[in-house]
Amino acid sequence: MKMSIFRYFKTSPEVIRLAVMMYVRFPLSLRNVEDLLHERGIDICHETVRFWWNRFGPTFAAEIRKKRIAQMRGFGQYQWHLDEVFVKINGETHYLWRAVDHEGEVLESYVTKTRNKRAALKFLRKAMKRYGSPEFIVTDRLRSYKAAMREIGNESRQVTKRWANNRAENSHLPLRRRERAMLKFRRMRSLQKFASVHSSVYNLFNLERHFYSRENFKRNRHAALSEWRQLGAA
Repeated sequence: MKMSIFRYFKTSPEVIRLAVMMYVRFPLSLRNVEDLLHERGIDICHETVRFWWNRFGPTFAAEIRKKRIAQMRGFGQYQWHLDEVFVKINGETHYLWRAVDHEGEVLESYVTKTRNKRAALKFLRKAMKRYGSPEFIVTDRLRSYKAAMREIGNESRQVTKRWANNRAENSHLPLRRRERAMLKFRRMRSLQKFASVHSSVYNLFNLERHFYSRENFKRNRHAALSEWRQLGAA
């Protein structure tokens, strides 16, 4: 019998899931989450919220990612969009690499100190090991991508047309909003952890409501919330 991940906690799993979802999904600070939960009659400290998301966030993200990969198998990966963005950590520039598929699902996030061939190669191998090889890979004209793809052997699949990579560039916006709410990141490790958790939660609740009718949107939102409430269940 599978042991529950909440077995040593007195707080109910529903409250823990709610706190983690509020902090990761929305641009709220730890104290914002504490105040919102207090209005619902839940009296906890903001440091408890920090502990919960650090403890359960990666577990929830891994479950979401596992289900996504299982759903994506058999449909193929038509096109990926790759992009990197500058992130300041204690005044030092780092780079957040991100792979997004043709439907806007964030596949992989990876933080490095450089954006050379070695970093691009490690990022590509990590993404392809988990999701397989796409038919096309859309990138900007950074030379590191071309050098890395030449070594992998899929240079012919690279696409660098103008404006073709807007999907990947727009995928950075939700994390940028979270970065401002968190007053930036303090460590490279914490950025990598939060980016991985945030991308999985973003995928689950990315309902693209402008593509659907109100009824379909409500149905999809209910399905996403139902899936979230089952995370970590024994």
